Amino acid sequence: MKYIRQIVTKAVVAKGKKRAEASETLRPPNNPSSILGCWVINHTHQAKKHGKFVEVTGKYDINVWYAHHEHSKTSVFSETVPYRERIKLHYREEDTHGVEDVHLRVAQQPNCTEAVITSDGEQFKVTVERELHAEIVGETTVCIQVQPQDVEEEWSYKDESSSSSTSSYDDSKESS
Repeated sequence: MKYIRQIVTKAVVAKGKKRAEASETLRPPNNPSSILGCWVINHTHQAKKHGKFVEVTGKYDINVWYAHHEHSKTSVFSETVPYRERIKLHYREEDTHGVEDVHLRVAQQPNCTEAVITSDGEQFKVTVERELHAEIVGETTVCIQVQPQDVEEEWSYKDESSSSSTSSYDDSKESS
């Protein structure tokens, strides 16, 4: 009888990550005097595996709060920006069996790192960074060693007796 067994289970068989920085040029309806704030919201994404890559398609909204008309008025300009990323996968083993699931985790949500008015004074140049981590979960085989007989693990523990609590009780009884 052999003492090795194989268990087929699901596990992470490949991983990949990608940090990206993109510059977007946005044209507001009014010529900006200054930028008062910039933030990125409403990030959504989908991921699919294609060969040794995970292709991610997503979008997010860039909101720029700015002053215009010689600093006499303020507005918020919003634009939805789509993106597409390819994340290279690194496999632990080459051959995988069955259906593979793609798990995508956003390590860093899209975030504005810089927002400036372009030299022509009519547009914003916004730099956005993000980081994505992809994992592929698929079937893999795990080998375990089986013990040939009933083996019980040794446990070390101290035997506690209740005599110590009884003696305290007896001592207090005698002193009263």
